[in-house]
Amino acid sequence: MTIIHHPGADTLMSYAAGALPSALSAVAAAHVAMCDRCQHELVLMERIGWALLEGLAPVPLTDRRPSRAAPEPASTPLAQVGGDAANPILRLARHDFAGVRWRRIGIGLWHHPLPIRGKGSLQLIKAAPGAAVPDHGHAGGELTLILQGAMTDRTGRYGHGDVADLDETIEHTPVADRGTGCICAIANEAPTRFSGLLARLLQPWHGF
Repeated sequence: MTIIHHPGADTLMSYAAGALPSALSAVAAAHVAMCDRCQHELVLMERIGWALLEGLAPVPLTDRRPSRAAPEPASTPLAQVGGDAANPILRLARHDFAGVRWRRIGIGLWHHPLPIRGKGSLQLIKAAPGAAVPDHGHAGGELTLILQGAMTDRTGRYGHGDVADLDETIEHTPVADRGTGCICAIANEAPTRFSGLLARLLQPWHGF
């Protein structure tokens, strides 16, 4: 597997700091568990964060309790934190998505919402070969991780393990590979903005 598209540096930094919204964090964790490059970058980010904290002057606690020493940087790559069985994306991927209860949301399109605490929405999307998600934009960040097959949009072609890291400036129409179709995990920080009237009318029932 050759991964070409990765989360942006800002996204990885937010993930390493624990500041990424829950839904986006789940997708980032699943990608990192599959990607040696991002595992390496996360370890470097953690070490940089530790070095910055180490250089700060100590601040007395207001309740005068003895302060705890700052933890040493972890020797285990941060990716392994997101790679455990608690991640709903990886849990389903390990079982080849067997037993997933898909709900049809359009011609050649199905989705399956995933439970997530905190801000944002997380779901699986399955697209038949050549099927397209209606043209849309975003009111916040969106991370899409390809789990099977491939998809193409105006930003490029994405295969297994690739991540599309998009913001509110991007409008696109993802199209599943005509030979393999596509299964992907999509995390949205805020509701999607569909261009077409029909897609907007159906949006409340689809959970985008």
